[in-house]
Order: sequence, then structure tokens, then C-alpha cells
Amino acid sequence: MAKTESDIIEYIKNYIDGYGGDYPSWYVGIAENPRERLIKGHRLDINNDLWIFSTAESAHAARRIERHFADILKTDGGMGGGADTDCCVYVYKKNPHTDP
Repeated sequence: MAKTESDIIEYIKNYIDGYGGDYPSWYVGIAENPRERLIKGHRLDINNDLWIFSTAESAHAARRIERHFADILKTDGGMGGGADTDCCVYVYKKNPHTDP
């Protein structure tokens, strides 16, 4: 079920804060299929790495959320990537084995 922008921002912020904050060590992106993108695109170990995702109300909302974290909280992220229909916002803690 899709969530509002403010709900997703709060959800992601609380998750990152729960693991010590340090926003630049986290990556926020958008995808149609976040699990596939995390595993194949970012080489994430979904069983051991820290990650979450949430579905936004629209692709435009997902992009605004991604930009919020990159511009205001200084997370890493692939601004401009993804497709025009990607509504899922994902976040993961970067590690030496992830890309980035």
C-alpha cells in the first residue's frame, strides 16, 4: 500500500536514526523492484545488510523523497536514475561490498 511522502520520510529517518544516523553512510534510491535493484545493482546482502523500502503514492513523490534525503540530510543516492514509473523508495547502509 502506498504511503504519503511525509510518512515515508519519517519511516526512513527513524530507521537510519535507529542505527546511529550518519546519513552520508546511507544510500537512498528509487526503483520499480527494490529487492532486485538492491541485490543485482548494489550487491546488497539482504540477509545481513541494513535496508528497507516503502512504496510512494507516485513516481514524482518517490523522486521528491529521494531528493529530500540527498539535499537536506546528505545521503548518497543516484539522483536522476530510475524510470519515470518507479514508485518504491529504498535505503541501505553502504558497506565495502556494496556498490556504492
